[in-house]
Amino acid sequence: MDRLDNTIRPYAWGSPTAIPHLLGTEPTGEPQAEMWMGAHPGAPSRTGRGTLVEVIDTDPRRELGERAVTRFGPRLPFLLKLLAAGAPLSLQVHPDLAQAKEGYDDEERRGIPADAPHRNYKDANHKPELICALTEFDGLCGFRHPLRAAALLDGLGVDSLKPYVDLLHAHPEDAALREVLTAVLTADPDDMPHTVTAAAAACDRLGGDYTPYAGIAHHYPGDPGVIAAMLLNHVRLQPGEALFLGAGIPHAYLSGLGVEIMANSDNVLRCGLTPKHVDVPELLRIVRFEPGDPGVLRPEASPDGEEVYETPIDEFRLSRYVLPESSDTHALTRDTPQILLCTAGTVRAGEHELAPGQSVFVPAGEKAEVSGAGTLFRATVIV
Repeated sequence: MDRLDNTIRPYAWGSPTAIPHLLGTEPTGEPQAEMWMGAHPGAPSRTGRGTLVEVIDTDPRRELGERAVTRFGPRLPFLLKLLAAGAPLSLQVHPDLAQAKEGYDDEERRGIPADAPHRNYKDANHKPELICALTEFDGLCGFRHPLRAAALLDGLGVDSLKPYVDLLHAHPEDAALREVLTAVLTADPDDMPHTVTAAAAACDRLGGDYTPYAGIAHHYPGDPGVIAAMLLNHVRLQPGEALFLGAGIPHAYLSGLGVEIMANSDNVLRCGLTPKHVDVPELLRIVRFEPGDPGVLRPEASPDGEEVYETPIDEFRLSRYVLPESSDTHALTRDTPQILLCTAGTVRAGEHELAPGQSVFVPAGEKAEVSGAGTLFRATVIV
């Protein structure tokens, strides 16, 4: 079992205080957006045996287990994070496996450099993800019903939004959503900032359901993504609740601290709320224009105290243990790789005592017993 030394990424949208507060360290004044735990080459966790990438590369079957290597190849299939949003992240979607492979192969054939700002696909993998709230957590997830989106836009009283309101009353619903999103993202770049400014002023004045969008507009003045965001469901998670983001589901995190887990991929297509490249034709190929409830997840408890967040994919499995003050020990040994993360209290994992924000990597088959009084998240795979 290896204690992990993890990198904190200073993205501009990060909270300067949430992760330091969890870790019990002094804020630096700079944003601290994400702490990465895993073997992503961009910022692999460090261990006493080298980076986790080096540890796994030395003996994949020993570290990951035979079944995980057979199913996913000689790499850790997931990336675990602490995510602290102090400002809205970009509005985005992720491709499914077939779309990712097709897009990656196409960009490779066309010789687009991996670090080119207009490149969409960094790899050939999909990127389903799960965010579990540690604090109250605000986000956007999936399309509203078109009539609800129409009512929200119409309530702003902005004349230049009326064509979008009319389109949202059309049938079928998926075509209506596609037309409106396309129209918003391809609108005249000289006119759209005026529409967004007027909509933002109305959101400020009206408050209530419009409050999240006023906040978004404050961070991204004039960005067409502000209007696109109003097509989506606003979700407020309470601690312990989660969202699963599958392929093609537009989403954005707005504020709060959470534990995030995802397939080990960098593939993101952006819809707005960003100065980065927005590839509208490719985006429209990926987005699923399906209105519906965002589906807040609550963990399902098992008799041994493990609370599992059920998702429909195999690259990751996230669960948590809320351990009371007792002498009980929980056996967590599995034939798949695990990362254990403490988020509250003090938890002993094998020989390691973990405070909030501290984590360990457990190789496949390695004996893993935990005890203490605190909250422990467990990340592994399904094979």
